[in-house]
Amino acid sequence: MSGKLIDLVVIGGGISGLGMAHFARNRGLQALVLEASRQPGGCLRSHCFERPEGAVWAELGAHTCYNSYGNLLQMLEQSGQLQSLQAKQKQPYRLWVGNAIKSIASQFNWLELSAVPLRLLLSKKAGRSVRDYFGGIIGRHNYQRFLGPALDAVACQPADDIPAESLFRKKSRRKEILRSYTGPRGVQSFIDGIVAAGLDLRCDQPVVRIEQSAEGFQVETADGSRFAARKLALAIAPDQAAKLLRQLRPELAEQIGAVQMAEVESLAVLLKAESLSLEPVAGIIGRDGDFYSAVSRDPVPDPNYRAFTFHFHPGVLDDEGKVQQICQVLGVERAALLDQVAHQNRLPALRLGHAGIIETVDRLLAGDSLALTGNWFAGVSIEDSLQRSAAEAARLLG
Repeated sequence: MSGKLIDLVVIGGGISGLGMAHFARNRGLQALVLEASRQPGGCLRSHCFERPEGAVWAELGAHTCYNSYGNLLQMLEQSGQLQSLQAKQKQPYRLWVGNAIKSIASQFNWLELSAVPLRLLLSKKAGRSVRDYFGGIIGRHNYQRFLGPALDAVACQPADDIPAESLFRKKSRRKEILRSYTGPRGVQSFIDGIVAAGLDLRCDQPVVRIEQSAEGFQVETADGSRFAARKLALAIAPDQAAKLLRQLRPELAEQIGAVQMAEVESLAVLLKAESLSLEPVAGIIGRDGDFYSAVSRDPVPDPNYRAFTFHFHPGVLDDEGKVQQICQVLGVERAALLDQVAHQNRLPALRLGHAGIIETVDRLLAGDSLALTGNWFAGVSIEDSLQRSAAEAARLLG
């Protein structure tokens, strides 16, 4: 067992957990992050395809950051990364419709759209699902033909029943920063830079047990290592957190165990730029396919290559079926795919009533030396996650 009493142990090395450790360090406290996988980042994961001309990165999960991400920008500033932000060019999104790529505007019902300004003025998000709120504003035809599939692409899961309040939450912008940006090697650059700035991170350390102690908590990992902490933060998926808390905080575990999760099967591919006739795009929305979206590297163009990450519906296509669909959508032969990499993502599947669950969770956490953070509280974006970490750090650490 580690003989030193640590101020804060954070379970989970995604952006939420790293944010929690960052906020602790800013308060002069020692924080240790334990991550189950081989590398940190969670849903922020970039892959580098090695080519003779140099590495070509592609995003396997989250892919865009904005100047409204205040907590992220603070972390990037303090880790010396603001000067290396890479601008993302504005490129169009396209729809996969009836085995063809089409513009979004081609699917508009213009009569329905004429009523949008008035509906938007009169509509409220509170207590409404994505389908009810956005469909009511834009009209049934437009929702079915383009906005519904677009929101599925945003959430990487069927979005109809997600609380409308959890999407597109307003945040203040830093106008001196690029409106949308990424890092020199994708968003993974941000994770690597934040860790390198001084966070104590240990990977390949899945936590199997947590116990209360006189000093605070004892945390045990799969290899038998034990760590003593005054305070503890869980920055992992709700089902994983519920499992760890079942004996320690059973009422809390019951609440967070009710939060559902969605699986996403992703496959990134690399092609020579000249092998594609497809115009530069930000992404392709899979309305009539077995994929939610294909996220393109085109907004940060490489002179020689293009890369796309297809996020597939889970359990529908096998590996060969995914490759065939990618070739069909991109209009290429299989030989044009120079390299590929698969990745599994898990995302929260929020439902109406979720705000009530979080209210109960926060009531149970009040006065406790335990914190919970992640992308399953107010919203699912990077900044939503960091806002939760900042709030929990303020409550837990003062």
